Amino acid sequence: MKLKWPNIAIVLCMLIPASAQTLHPMQIDTEKSVMRVHVFKSGLLSAFGHEHEIIAPIESGSLSEQPSMVELTVNARMMKVEDKDVSDQDRAEIQQTMLGPKVLDSEQFPQIRFHSTQLKKLAENKWQAEGELSLHGQTRPVRLLVSNQNGAYKGSTELKQKDFGITPVTAGGGSVKTKNELRVEYEIYIKSGP
Repeated sequence: MKLKWPNIAIVLCMLIPASAQTLHPMQIDTEKSVMRVHVFKSGLLSAFGHEHEIIAPIESGSLSEQPSMVELTVNARMMKVEDKDVSDQDRAEIQQTMLGPKVLDSEQFPQIRFHSTQLKKLAENKWQAEGELSLHGQTRPVRLLVSNQNGAYKGSTELKQKDFGITPVTAGGGSVKTKNELRVEYEIYIKSGP
């Protein structure tokens, strides 16, 4: 029996395993996805300080299960302090300090990048991603726990500012300061369609 080209194409498509169809990375929906950074206070007079919530917009990113890979980029210059319990003037000062040379130095280091080196499935809809985070000119290994909940990849991780060459901000001679440890929470959505 002689097969014609359209029939050969159909047979080949049937022979390609389903996993091969996921070789192309899925793009992160940067409009729906959100990343929040929580900065905590400490010090003798910490009752007079503020804890901060910062929105870190994801500029681009992709993920793939075959091969296992996650990449994302945050535009450091677009990070925004969302504190509700401070005046507009205080929020603007916190924003300026965060983006300035004492903390993120976003003019010199405009991007924050994560690239996975290993993605391990722990259970149904749960993964551990190990990779490298580049922040403030420093690249360090990080481990993220991720779960798929209602179509979103969610999780959180702890980071230490000093690991990335950032000295936690202090005021009042150190009586009010930010903690070295930060918590990063993320909710990542994938673009639907092509």
